[in-house]
Amino acid sequence: MTDRNGRAGPGADTPRPTRSRPARAVDTAAPEQAAAERRPRKLRAMTSRHGSRPTMNDVAAAAGVGLKTVSRVVNGESGVSPAMAARVNAAIAELGFRRNDSARLLRTGRTASIALLLEDIADPFSSALSRAVEDVAAAEGCLLFTGSSGEHPPRERELALAFCARRVDGLVVVPAGDDHSYLLPETASGTPVVFVDRPATGIAADAILSDNAGGAREGVSHLIRHGHRRIGFIGDLPQIHTSAERLRGYREAMAAAGLPVDERWIACGTTDRARVAEAVTRLVGGPEPVTALFTANNRITVAALHRLPRTGGRPALLGFDDLELADLLTPALTVVAQDPAALGTAAASTLFERLAGDRTPPRRIVIPTRLIARGSAESPPPAVR
Repeated sequence: MTDRNGRAGPGADTPRPTRSRPARAVDTAAPEQAAAERRPRKLRAMTSRHGSRPTMNDVAAAAGVGLKTVSRVVNGESGVSPAMAARVNAAIAELGFRRNDSARLLRTGRTASIALLLEDIADPFSSALSRAVEDVAAAEGCLLFTGSSGEHPPRERELALAFCARRVDGLVVVPAGDDHSYLLPETASGTPVVFVDRPATGIAADAILSDNAGGAREGVSHLIRHGHRRIGFIGDLPQIHTSAERLRGYREAMAAAGLPVDERWIACGTTDRARVAEAVTRLVGGPEPVTALFTANNRITVAALHRLPRTGGRPALLGFDDLELADLLTPALTVVAQDPAALGTAAASTLFERLAGDRTPPRRIVIPTRLIARGSAESPPPAVR
């Protein structure tokens, strides 16, 4: 080393220390990040925008095709070669593109979705009905949205109008209220509505119903054939269509057999367990008890089973609606079974017929019930044994 005048300075012959280079960092990036680095720069730029969804323009740029080609592939239209479609689909998969169905609504006026309003999705009857509606909707390429009213008319109205505000193509409704005129503006604007289990009021609409009166008539006649003359009826609130129809079937069966009906044998009201227990106690107790009970829906039947003795002194019992594990009870439960799957299939099929342009007058379709004799209703009354 020399100074500015060329003289050798101290340490001229001392070797220059070597600098150690920092060790190269090990790449610990996740496999997804490494894969992202291998993507084309254009594709990385499109997928790095925070909070944005890839568009068809992004897909077209990534695949190197025109926007119309992407549209044809996305919408399943013809006119695209297999090789070109494969390029587009590869770009769709790489970008995570999803079709914007809002755009479809603007273009076609349809959302490819329908809605179903039930009383309670947890109820086995409602679950079977919902599954049947969903199967029909899936076959038609539609999504199904479902809500439960809890048998509260304000909640039914709130849900129905909320679904309409989201532009579902149609509604299937198990009604809770007794005035459906609030749906008149929706039907007038082209949204079809089909009612199931109970008919609508205040609006002309299709209705898919069980044969409630006929099923009850068959069930009570079955008890009469086994020797019963004093038959109690425990039903739901009398203003509910299904309850009123089943009570009508009970009265018709008794009248057809020439049997009088003591009004004290009829107990209609809520389905809560305490009310049903009180009705059972009153009907099977006292000096002149009924010898058989007809329970008019599955919740009432379950409540009655909780109150009735497990053995000895038990009246014959026949329920409207089947129950899970009914055949495992002792004795096994005899029922009048509805067909919720057939109800749901008919309701959804009718809705899609309306969506396809059927403008015939509203119709009422009645689905038959079926008596299943298992043992609880087949024993004769004490005096006949």
